[in-house]
Amino acid sequence: CVVPGTHVTPPHSTIRPGFPVPVSTNNPEVRKAARFGVYRYNNSSNDLFLFKESQIKKAMVQIVRGLKYLLHVEIKRTVCEKRDHPSLDSCHFQREKNLQRMLRCYFEVWITPWTHKVNILVAHCH
Repeated sequence: CVVPGTHVTPPHSTIRPGFPVPVSTNNPEVRKAARFGVYRYNNSSNDLFLFKESQIKKAMVQIVRGLKYLLHVEIKRTVCEKRDHPSLDSCHFQREKNLQRMLRCYFEVWITPWTHKVNILVAHCH
């Protein structure tokens, strides 16, 4: 549900409010949004190891009182254990065959830059 008059369109944008449009999977903001989705997954999983994004397969962005990212992401198990709370950037993917695991995820991440708020609306992994 979108309340009329609450759209914020960046200046000179070709994106129309309310319509999801494809965006580069290499976009730094897309990568940041994917990482937020991964944090949500890690916080809700009971795996001993942390997962991190291995590939962003598809990304769309929708302008709705901020930016809503709709992401299809592959995540893989790392060698970092949850209880150590390391930075995901320094976590390498599992090399041991029997510990390797890959999941496909769909994340919806809503970011309102002017309030510095991030909401993960959807985080489904299988």
